[in-house]
Amino acid sequence: MALTPKQKTVLDFVVSFIERNGFCPSFEEIARGVGLGSLATVHKHVTALQQKGYLKRRYNESRSLEVSAEYLHSEQERLERQTAGRPAASAPLTVPLMGTIAAGVPVEAPESPETLDFADFAGSPDLFALRVRGDSMIEDHICAGDFVLVERTASPRDGEIVVALVDGAETTLKRIYREGDQIRLQPANATMEPIRVPAGQVEVQGRVLAVLRKYK
Repeated sequence: MALTPKQKTVLDFVVSFIERNGFCPSFEEIARGVGLGSLATVHKHVTALQQKGYLKRRYNESRSLEVSAEYLHSEQERLERQTAGRPAASAPLTVPLMGTIAAGVPVEAPESPETLDFADFAGSPDLFALRVRGDSMIEDHICAGDFVLVERTASPRDGEIVVALVDGAETTLKRIYREGDQIRLQPANATMEPIRVPAGQVEVQGRVLAVLRKYK
């Protein structure tokens, strides 16, 4: 359904806030972020976005807004169309690979260092990145705020970390296992239970190739 300009502004603010912080904004933060004068106005726009299917909200919980997977996917496709055909950046997509290092023990720098080339990743239309929210994969060293590099595929191997759309509504990052006519989406967090759903209710959108963490 079509969005009004203000609804689009609110929705895009929620998306960008979640990308930056790993959790959704409060109504007060939305009001400040988009220049609305009252929480009642924020509530009106959020309710309209819920009714149109762009936002979901768990009642009686703070910071409970979720952006629909369909909208996030459409925005990703829009950005890809915008960037298609742009001239390649002049800056090299390589960094020197100076050898290996053991914790606390210096290693000798190689005389002719190799390089890591990221051009293959950056130039592939089948790759995209996502910012991680939550801590369900912390035992695989994937933390909230990390970025995961994802390769689009609908047929991952058992045990791979995937981006899965469950029941057409919610996306999640988990290891996938096929168990008869069911799918087990296994978190890497001993405090969490796996998600088990009929295979027909899971759509795999890609598998994780790499994790990037920024420290500043």
